Amino acid sequence: MLENQPIIAFIATKNPPVSRRFYEDVLGLRFVADEPAALIFDTGEGVMLRVQKVDALHPHPFTSLGWVVEDIRVTVEALKKGGVRFEKYEFLSQDDLGIWTTPDGSSVAWFKDPDGNVLSLTAFAGA
Repeated sequence: MLENQPIIAFIATKNPPVSRRFYEDVLGLRFVADEPAALIFDTGEGVMLRVQKVDALHPHPFTSLGWVVEDIRVTVEALKKGGVRFEKYEFLSQDDLGIWTTPDGSSVAWFKDPDGNVLSLTAFAGA
């Protein structure tokens, strides 16, 4: 029923101006609108991202939103230059950039937005 329908991604913020700068200027998403309930971004892949404006936020300890990238090292290094800090987890063997290689050879790195939402980058093996 929904297999051919566009998906909308949601994440939340307590501080819309800071989130707008992060998603637009740091991550490079195209800003579409500032609506009463959410900031709207175009991801460039046909997915709308709605950054919901909330009064209180308790971020999940797991990934809320992620991107598939071709070259994870290049992307991590570029985001680091923009001020993004990548997460290191004691239970994973990550390299100096914070990239974890999965058993199938894919690569994943995690970072947080200004509200503490966990975001990720993934480069799939063989892609």
